[in-house]
Parts: sequence; structure tokens; C-alpha cells
Amino acid sequence: MQYQALLKQICFVLHLLPVQSLLFPSLITNNIIKPLPCRPTQQYALYSKASSRTGRNGKGFGGMHPTSKKIRYPDIVYDEDGNVQLNQIDHSGIIGLDHNEQLIGDHSHQPRQQRNRVRKFISNIPKRLSKPPLVSSTSEWRKLQRHAEKIKSLHLRDLLKDSERCDSMWADHDGVYYDYSRQQATLETMDLLFDLAERQDLVKRIHAMVNGEKINFTEDRAVLHTALRASKDDIGTVFVDEEDVIKEVHEVLDQIKKFTEAFRSGEITGYTGKRMRNIVSVGIGGSYLGPEFLAEVLKTEEEGINSSLGYSLRFLANVDPVDVERTCADLDPEETLIIIVSKTFTTAETMLNARTMRQWLWDFMGDDIEVVRKHVVACSSVSATENVKKFGVDTENYFFRFWDWVGGRYSVCGAAGAVPISLLYGYDLFEKFLEGARSMDQHFINAPMRKNIPIIMGLLGVWNSSFMGYNSRALIPYAQALLRLPAHIQQLDMESNGKRISRHGIEIDYPVGEVDFGEPGTNSQHSFFQLIHQGQTIPVDFLGFVQSQHDLLMDSEQISSHDELMSNFFAQPDALANGKTPDEVRAEGCPEELVMHKVFDGNRPSSSLLFPQLSAYVTGQILSLYEHRTAVQGFIWDLNSFDQWGVELGKKLAVDIKGHLLKARYDPKRRPVDTGSPATSRILNYYLQNGRDTDGSGNNGIKTLTSVTRLTHRDKHFPPEIHDLGGNVGKLS
Repeated sequence: MQYQALLKQICFVLHLLPVQSLLFPSLITNNIIKPLPCRPTQQYALYSKASSRTGRNGKGFGGMHPTSKKIRYPDIVYDEDGNVQLNQIDHSGIIGLDHNEQLIGDHSHQPRQQRNRVRKFISNIPKRLSKPPLVSSTSEWRKLQRHAEKIKSLHLRDLLKDSERCDSMWADHDGVYYDYSRQQATLETMDLLFDLAERQDLVKRIHAMVNGEKINFTEDRAVLHTALRASKDDIGTVFVDEEDVIKEVHEVLDQIKKFTEAFRSGEITGYTGKRMRNIVSVGIGGSYLGPEFLAEVLKTEEEGINSSLGYSLRFLANVDPVDVERTCADLDPEETLIIIVSKTFTTAETMLNARTMRQWLWDFMGDDIEVVRKHVVACSSVSATENVKKFGVDTENYFFRFWDWVGGRYSVCGAAGAVPISLLYGYDLFEKFLEGARSMDQHFINAPMRKNIPIIMGLLGVWNSSFMGYNSRALIPYAQALLRLPAHIQQLDMESNGKRISRHGIEIDYPVGEVDFGEPGTNSQHSFFQLIHQGQTIPVDFLGFVQSQHDLLMDSEQISSHDELMSNFFAQPDALANGKTPDEVRAEGCPEELVMHKVFDGNRPSSSLLFPQLSAYVTGQILSLYEHRTAVQGFIWDLNSFDQWGVELGKKLAVDIKGHLLKARYDPKRRPVDTGSPATSRILNYYLQNGRDTDGSGNNGIKTLTSVTRLTHRDKHFPPEIHDLGGNVGKLS
């Protein structure tokens, strides 16, 4: 379609310019076009889209049609020598067609711009013709589209009876077992998907990524989250701008190890000499979601339980002041270390929270810059060093750098995750997490496509989204310790592939980017599984574990709690795939009027991932697995999965609104705010009007109290001495 539109634009220009000026651009000189012999004055008639398809008398471009609208281009003016005078033309006319093949008008009345537009258009024709087509125009894509219609007529209930198919649709690596036999796919489907992967040079793009090529071209950056967990043996193998990135990574990891061990040993103390035991990590997005998901996993991991005794870790992400209140409650500032995680050290939400926490420290220990130097560390880019220093951080000892070639949502293996996790659990446990991620990285890089778990997952993601038409996807880990994994994967995937323009700058015409969500099983079964079973079709990833972090078997029970949990893990994929027919419902004695209410259509796709036990190592494998699935889908879709321009507009508008709020808050006349948008002005004025004087201070709703928290660790609250809790009666043993 893009080439059809381009052809019509070329034809349009041919209407405006003499033919030889297009064929011989050198004839366009000194603001004139030397035309073929023609009348001194001439008008050109153009027609709307309806007529452009049939032409005059139904035989060519530009003919009349009952629904077409005739548009007359203004007179073209010639000088006395018969040359077209571009600077005399009335430029209120039409200058081109948009991507929908509609005529575009130019009302700028700037002759030089008009002249330059025409010349620029002509000069760009070779560039436009040389742009690679969308992946949707390839024969491999079209074959999959036709194949999808065939698959939609099949039912998983029948596909699961094919033993050859089922025995072929699995893969494993280093204890990870992946079963995708319950996907709406056949062996032919997989062949076609692998053909598409080869057409898109998937393996070549994977190697370009891990070798440091600047595949994030909109920001001119490499994409090297894999380097964050590379072995020291790989030093000297990956370079960006002549810098040995793996060497730099291990320099920072060594620095983190030394610092966190000194903190945990008590060698590093706070401003008042107290040993620090509390850690507050201030960051947002990937700087928060990734480290928090990992911290939750290790909280109940055997080694993590023992290594974290006596320490606490909290995350402050939301700019909502309530989040500050919840974070600081019952903490002793003298025993608290603040970590500020921001690549640029300018992120609005993070820096406001950082200043708030700095004030919290000063409220209790005095307004001394040494308080900051003793209680605040920074994880940021080298380019932000001056901003870090201005904040008061000791950049010699308390500054841990990361690099522009790591996006926030991919940064948990870097300083953003290493510092808080190592402070709480010790560096050795964090290193095991890196080893697990490295294991899956090597599988992703080296395993053949047909046995490569992340590649297969990514291809099936493309299949479900772009060909089967499923725009959502659920992640259900059957492990409560992974309760924050879905939120992290949600950001990882949706921020990466929530795009509308291909890497070649062309608007895509196929669905990309699923809505990701999830919740641990079995909680999720009592939340949104009603919709998954009998409502919309939503592909599901089920994550299960052979062994629990902590199993429990009561004396009165015949089956352990973990086996009870895993029974659901195995049952749900079959229920989604097979469903329940009306005859099966009737066979249970169901009244006829209720039969259809209890029918399950089935034919709902899912995959199952089975791991040995949830540990730091396995958590690294899980993280790497989903990072690479996201990259694979982006490579197939021809997206840049490593920028995030979509978050910028809202940020800019928030700055504008903040300016209006600031002006209104300090306006003694309390005049209404005018933002330029009636809807925005109305709701903003309602907010201001109802927020004024609510505290009775007469300060336009602005509280003048300077302390960050009212309730602190110094306010002792104990449970009542008399209670009816029953002592140790019923206590588990």
C-alpha cells in the first residue's frame, strides 16, 4: 500500500511540473523551471480520491466520478521568457497526499518553502523506494495469515490427541522445562513461524544486540543488558565506543561488593555513629519494579531468610506523599541508608522523593551536608555525575554508575538492583541471580531456534497477537514469592513493544504489543479466571515449580500444600484447552435451563513452564527468559524495543499543569486557571477550589509544616497487655 500511495504522489507532482524537470533536475535552477512549450497561462484540475482510481471515462488518473470533487490549482505564472515563476505561484493550493492518499493543502504562503517542498519530495523518491517493506508484505507473513484461518477452524481438544504433535512441542534447558503443546498451533505453524524468523534475520539481530551494535538507533545506543551478567572470562569481547563494557561492569560489581560487605559488617556507619540496618531504594519504573520483584523472591528463599536477618528494605516509587509516609513509618533515620536510582538524576518523581527523603534525614539529624554524604548513595549514569555531586552525595565512595546502553526496565542486573539486593541479602546471593540469567543468555544466543525457549516463546507471542488476534496475555506464577513478577514483565513488555512505527520509519499495519497482566495462582483463579475461561480468549503462561521454597504437610492432611497448589497448575491449562461440552454438563445431571451457563468452549491457548525450585539462580533464568521473549517479538515485528518515547508527552504536559498550579496557589485574587483546554481548565479549577482552605490555614491548601512525617520510630505503640489471642493455642509446630 505504501508504494501505491507513493506512486500517486509522483503522479500528482507530474501534474504540477513539466515532465523534463523531473527527468532532468538540473533544469531546475534559479527559482525557475524550464518547461516544454505550452500556453502562457495554464490551470491544472485535480480530483479527489474517488476519481483517482478510475481516471477519465474510467480509464486513467484524474477522471471525474459522481462522488469526486474537482479541485483547481491556481494559475501558474510564466515570465517573459516562458519560464515558470515558482515565487509567483499562489501557494494556498495542494502540495501532496498524506498516508491515506488524501490531498494535503499548504496555507503557509511561503514561496521558498513551497519550492523546497517540491524539490525535497523529488529528491526523496529514491529514498522512499529503497525503504524495506513492512514485514506484513512478505510472503512468509501472508502464508501465516492464510494458515491462521485454517487453525481457527481446529480445536485444541482434537490437537491434544495427536501424540506426535504433543511430543514435539516442548523444549528444556538447565532445569527449565517448557511445554507449548496447548498453544493453538501445529507443527506446520511452527515451521511457518521459523520461516518468518529466518526472513527477519532473527539470529543475526540477536547477535547484533549482544555484540554491542547500536540497535537502539533512535537514541544511538547499544543494548547490552546481557553484559550486566557476563562472566569475567568475557572481558575484552564486547566494546561500545572503544570501551570494554564487560570490564566496566565488573569494576562496578567489585565496587558494590566491597561497599555492601562494609555496610553489612558495620564498618560503614551513619552520621551519628549508629550502625545502619534499614535501606530505602528511591526509584520508579524499571529502577523499582525489577529490584522489588527480586527482593520479594529472596525474602522466602532459604539463604535469603538467613542473610537478611536484622535488615529491612523498602521501595519508594510513587510521587504520592502517602507512599513516603508508608515508607518512613517506624524507621529510624539514624539507622537508614537511602539509595537514589535515576539514570540522569533528573527524573521528576524520583528527584522529588529524593529531596523529600533528604529532608527526612535532616529533620532528625540536622541540616548538615555530611548527613547526606553518610546516608545517601546514588546509582546513576556517568554523565549525571555533576547532578549527583550537587545533591550532596559522596561521589568517590557512594556513587555506583551504570550506562546509557542499559534501559531502566532492563537494569535489575546492574547497580539499580545490585546495590539494594546486596545490602539486604549479601552480594553472594545476588551473584547467583546473575549466574542464572547468564545461563539463559547463553541458551538464547547459542541454542538452535527449534530448541530455543525464548525464541519459541517470542514467536508464539507474535502468532497469538498478530495472527490469532489476541491482544492480551496473562502471566500466572504458581509461587506467591513471584507476586511482583507480573508487574515487572508488564512494564518490560508493554514499554518495549507498545509501538506504532517500524524501525524503518513506516507506520505498521499489523497488531503488536499485548496487554500484559497477571497474579499468582491460585489467587488469580478467584479473580479474573472467570473471564479467561468463559469470556475473552487470553493466552496464558503458567509458571510452576517442582519443589516449594517452603512446603507444608499438616498431620491431618494427606497431601502437601505444594501438591495442592500444583494440582491447580496442571489442571488449569487442560481446562482452558478442552473446555466442557453441553453433553458433559448434562451427564452431571445439570438442569437443562442451566446447561449453557456451565458450558466451557475451551480452545484457549496456554504454555507451561516448570522449574526445579524458586531460588536466586532460577529467578535469574526467569528474568532473562522474559527479557529475550520481548526482544524476539520486537525483532520479528521490526520495532525498536529499546526506546520509550511514548512516556514523554505526558511528562511535558504535567510540567505545564504544574506551572498553572503554582501560579494559582499563590494568586491572592484566586482567579480561574485557563490552560487553553476547556475540559482541563474546568476540572483543574474544581480541584483548586475544593482544595483551598481545607486545612483551615488560609494558605490556599498548602501545608506549612516542614517535617516529612508526623508518626516516627520515636512514637512507641504497644499492643494492650490484656487480650484474647489465646497464647500458643493452635500454633503450628
